[in-house]
Amino acid sequence: MDDQSAGRQVNEEERIPKREPIFNLPGILVATLALLAIIYAVQTLVLSDQAVEWLLVTFGFIPARYVMPLTEQGLEWLWSPVTYSLLHGSIEHILFNGLWLMAFGAPVIRRIGVARYLAFWILSSIASAALHAALNWGDPTLLIGASGVISGLMGAACRFAFPAQARAGVPAHLNPRLSIAETFRSRTVIVFTLFWLFGNALIAVGVPLIGDGSQAIAWDAHIGGFVFGFFLFPLFDRALPPSDEEPEEPAVLQS
Repeated sequence: MDDQSAGRQVNEEERIPKREPIFNLPGILVATLALLAIIYAVQTLVLSDQAVEWLLVTFGFIPARYVMPLTEQGLEWLWSPVTYSLLHGSIEHILFNGLWLMAFGAPVIRRIGVARYLAFWILSSIASAALHAALNWGDPTLLIGASGVISGLMGAACRFAFPAQARAGVPAHLNPRLSIAETFRSRTVIVFTLFWLFGNALIAVGVPLIGDGSQAIAWDAHIGGFVFGFFLFPLFDRALPPSDEEPEEPAVLQS
């Protein structure tokens, strides 16, 4: 009887479907979101106005730094092309970026792994800042926010997350990488890119999509990140596992 009862219990447990978590995010993505949140919380709840100003000027990206002699300034020009991506100016700013980071960061991280994701963050941040600086050369304005990096992740996701032919049961990060020509033949990629470009065009002419319309948004940094991710993603990509292997965890491209 004990063996039969145990057998019935095992069978019942096998029939019970496993519950998937609502947010099935890679650990490094959770850590990234936590880091952004902690920095913003310290910035808004702990630091004085003077300290916040020092933080933004020291770690934010300012194009004017690159027209000044290096001997007349500190080393902010060296680290600010990356550290600006960790700062945010409002709760709407960080929440909006956090949602898009979860949506596009998860499949890219599962695709390329932690080390390549960190390298991608650094280099896409630099690429976004570089285009912003080129189009605003010598401008003393301050650039902050992870939007350029997130745009890079969007561009990278366009190379694999929207296949021309849907494959049932295959997680997004296990799709074959599309060539440039194949992406331009994908209706999903084209529609997504057009909507994304339209949104940035609205931003460029002063139409805010979210938050305080009085705050300027660096649409050019978005473009720089997207172009970087779209065209240079193959440098970060890695070989897919054999098709007969089952993935360890399902990946859902949230949007």
